[in-house]
Amino acid sequence: MKVRIRLRKRAEPQTRLTYARPKLSFLMVGGGTAGHVIPAIAVARELRGRGHKPFFIGTREGLEAKLVPKENFPLEFIDIGGLKRVGWRQTLRTLIQLPVSTWKSIRYIRKYRPAAVFSMGGYVAGPATIAAWLLGLPIVLMEPNAVPGLVNRCIGWVAKRALLSFPEAARHFPASRVEVTGLPVRSDFFQIPTKKPGAKITVLVTGGSRGSQRLNQAAQQSWAEFRERRVPIRWIHQTGAQDFERIKQAFEAEGCEGLVVPFLENMPQAFAQADLVICRSGAGTVSELAAAGKPSILVPFPFAADDHQLRNAESMAKAGAARLILDKECTGAELFHHVQELVSEPGLLEAMGQAARKFARPQAARRAAQILEEEALQAAGLQRG
Repeated sequence: MKVRIRLRKRAEPQTRLTYARPKLSFLMVGGGTAGHVIPAIAVARELRGRGHKPFFIGTREGLEAKLVPKENFPLEFIDIGGLKRVGWRQTLRTLIQLPVSTWKSIRYIRKYRPAAVFSMGGYVAGPATIAAWLLGLPIVLMEPNAVPGLVNRCIGWVAKRALLSFPEAARHFPASRVEVTGLPVRSDFFQIPTKKPGAKITVLVTGGSRGSQRLNQAAQQSWAEFRERRVPIRWIHQTGAQDFERIKQAFEAEGCEGLVVPFLENMPQAFAQADLVICRSGAGTVSELAAAGKPSILVPFPFAADDHQLRNAESMAKAGAARLILDKECTGAELFHHVQELVSEPGLLEAMGQAARKFARPQAARRAAQILEEEALQAAGLQRG
């Protein structure tokens, strides 16, 4: 599908002609989880700030159905599910849904006439990127993990550009199309000042908005040991709704200092207070740690697709930015051991924070928007002005 771009001419001295930047439509895909939706919204905001008109394709069940309308971007729906670790019934259902959703995506593309497509991957991106490829649209993908997901691996060989967060992912894509841009992160995380640990350290424990039973249990098991060894520590613990009452009662009974909440409304503020973060290693979380320059103990979710959380954590640990504990080995004793070791060595937490900040890419959304513009104009036979 060829996209017609109307250019407005304006006269300059000596009759030289220049062109105003055309206003384009862009398709944004990649839904389901916050790790896919939030970066896509960040890039869409940047595109809108440049005068363009992004729109989204997603599902009614994914987080995009809640977040995208709040940003006032158009959202069209398809029905599609996952293919990995979902059982044969869901696999069969997805294979039946795929051609129908691809056809619906073609109809949406013809309706909005996008000049290029931005994909964060995930199962939602499958039909839309297939439709875009069939119609000859340039595709720019962003891969947030050290190991690319199934959809991005498949479309990577036809995509014009592959924007990465981890250099390790580059081997899965043609080398000439790869660029390490990082993952878009809220500016609040980049504005967190460097914090020098005091006599009493603050540890933030978070398993995400829904919490993590494994992290909740391990933290609870560690409290008695910290008290008995008289390690001065303050906790900020986000439990999720399910475990909140139990963890809060145990926390108070143990006489611990700090805060236990089901959900943290202001995560950048919690990061700013923390000397150390104990968390999972999804792409969004790892990018926030890098932006804030925070040392961490990472416990990868063991059922993540392609074990990408483990690869993310390994990359951070290799760089000296984090400690890695496998989920099956995450106990109170193991947490205590790592925290005490990190606290007891002067300057170690600060060095880890500096190593984490090397992964930060504060201009990721802007760079992605620039590349989308470039590919759109090149596809139309124009040069970006």
